[in-house]
Amino acid sequence: MKTKTLGFVHTSATLVPVFQQLTNEYLTNVETFNIADDSVIKDVIKKGRLTPTTASRVVSHIQGAEAAGADVILATCSSIGSAIETAATLCSVPVIRVDLAMADEAVRIGDKIGVIATLPTTLGPTSDLVKRRAEAVGKKVKIVSKLCEGAFDFLMNGNSEKHDEMVREGLKSLIKEVDVIVLAQASMARVVDTLSSEEKSIPILASPGIAMKKLAETYFK
Repeated sequence: MKTKTLGFVHTSATLVPVFQQLTNEYLTNVETFNIADDSVIKDVIKKGRLTPTTASRVVSHIQGAEAAGADVILATCSSIGSAIETAATLCSVPVIRVDLAMADEAVRIGDKIGVIATLPTTLGPTSDLVKRRAEAVGKKVKIVSKLCEGAFDFLMNGNSEKHDEMVREGLKSLIKEVDVIVLAQASMARVVDTLSSEEKSIPILASPGIAMKKLAETYFK
């Protein structure tokens, strides 16, 4: 039986080891490769949105992953969601958004869904995805969005302590308002582990593990 290949498309090389670890955890007998281009996310942050030119580059990377032999492609950045969905219509292999399974899980769990981010460019696309996934199953949900403004800058400048502190405070206040929280960025997941079990009184979902579990169940049985 042919070994299947999973291609990752990242906008940060820091996610390569994260998804390698998850591959080892959830998948067996699967080959992987990575395409990483951090100029994409830098452009999105600088311009405050995903421009047509940058979206076109994302589509090229995803098509490149198919050309390189991927049987399934996972795009691991939430800020480029619309470009990922466009690329999916142009590829003959499954192209998956990293936050899709997380959004579906949140819709299944709760009626009031919190979306937390450190970048406005991920907050919008993730909130929009949750809303559309709820509509797809005919469920009415209330989405409460929270931006930890400035936290991402601290992280990029090497002050991860301040970033984590701001995210922690944001989570604590959002927990009081909703049934379930989705993290719009994988970089926030480690902060959840610093919360006490009393503080984590509702489910807090991070996309990488949920996405890989879903891939394993759907495409790599």
